Amino acid sequence: MIALLLALGSSLAYGCADFLGGLGARKAHVLRTVMVAAPASLVVELLLWPLLGASFSPGALGWGAASGVASAAAFALLYRTLAIGPMNVLSPVTALVSAALPVGVGLLQGEHLGVAALVGLPLALVAVVLVSAGHSVGSARPSPAALLLAFGAGAAIALQLVFLHQAPYDSGVAPLIVGRAVASAITLTAAALMRRRLGPERPAYAISATAGVLDSIANLLFLLAARSGDLAVVAVITALYPAGTVLLARGVLAERIGRGQLAGLGAAAVAVSLLALA
Repeated sequence: MIALLLALGSSLAYGCADFLGGLGARKAHVLRTVMVAAPASLVVELLLWPLLGASFSPGALGWGAASGVASAAAFALLYRTLAIGPMNVLSPVTALVSAALPVGVGLLQGEHLGVAALVGLPLALVAVVLVSAGHSVGSARPSPAALLLAFGAGAAIALQLVFLHQAPYDSGVAPLIVGRAVASAITLTAAALMRRRLGPERPAYAISATAGVLDSIANLLFLLAARSGDLAVVAVITALYPAGTVLLARGVLAERIGRGQLAGLGAAAVAVSLLALA
């Protein structure tokens, strides 16, 4: 139950971070937003170091660095996917892949699921697709390149979660610190190389920094959840993060929630209940 609650908290934090990151990207080039968000996320991890401890063993360094590379790749691929569109078709692909791959890894590593979990996991995957799909009426058919990018973005997100899960149990927040340092270095290097393409707009510093803080909290909650529960269950609950984004868009931007998304929210509630019983 503790792992489930932590995964739900991670999902909510990821959803809020994505919402704020999306708002920030409307005001300036997305790299300018990430340039603020990634270092802000690293600061949070460093502040948590004295509280939660960190052991920089070879395993923590290696898996943390791998998660950082995957995180940077996820940003690049996801926002490139957003640029190509249609996102209401591609977003479910990204979300489903990001959930399904860690589930497969967990099962291959010998995790055993009860009857309730065997029903709840597929239902949660359906909920991920429905919640993230948005409005599909009149959507253009995505190109093969766009679908490939969507799969790549989902795979990069999934790999980030899997790599964090592989880090030593007693490493504290070391994998998160290393991962955020690597992701920040890659992002800032990319921004420096592309500085002439970023445009004159200044980033929304407060929004972007808050998105980074929430993303850092989401990573921490996921790591704690994965250490106390099954990766297969934790990953699919975390992948429900589009629900938080949808609800915030409804409350803050007055965006309408489609019938499919409402069905997805309901399916998510049932799935979480089943996984809690498991």
